[in-house]
Amino acid sequence: MKLYIKYMVSTRCKMAVKDALKSLGLHFIVVDLGEVEIMESISPEQREDLKAALLVSGLELMDDKRAVLIERIKNVITEMIHYSEEAPKTNYSDYISEKLKYDYTYLSNLFSEVKGITIQQFIIIHKIEKVKELLLYEELNLTEISYKLHYSSVAHLSNQFKKVTGLTPSHFKQLKDRKRTPIEDIGDPENNAKLN
Repeated sequence: MKLYIKYMVSTRCKMAVKDALKSLGLHFIVVDLGEVEIMESISPEQREDLKAALLVSGLELMDDKRAVLIERIKNVITEMIHYSEEAPKTNYSDYISEKLKYDYTYLSNLFSEVKGITIQQFIIIHKIEKVKELLLYEELNLTEISYKLHYSSVAHLSNQFKKVTGLTPSHFKQLKDRKRTPIEDIGDPENNAKLN
């Protein structure tokens, strides 16, 4: 049986989900970002117990099919940008469509309707957060970062960075109080960056 969990964005979240499942005597096959496959079917009581156990860790068991699909889109993008060593060889729309087995136009329209931003804007926000992270680590220069995140040029990365943050990458690097947004908050309406 597959279950979908909201706000599951890191290895620590996966561990919390595994612990919750074990505490309820449920056996998992796979625990992935936003998605869990368990061996057994669960009763309504077990589902409520699991919901309560997940809430303690700030996670949410999802029921609504549209919300589940939105969360799956967000998880594919998060994994693609923050956890994959290499960006997909195809364009993002084909990659997302292929991963989720849905037509991209349908996914795009649903995402825009529910989240209030486009999938493309959501990807840009995540890419800029990844740029911030890489700038903070100071292991890669801007040219290497633009290559790693598949920007057409350093100028394109810099322009997009300034449009989203209001700062140039070099100015951001010089700031003493360099703020990053937690992954689970990226793209939420109250946390949306400027993207017009």
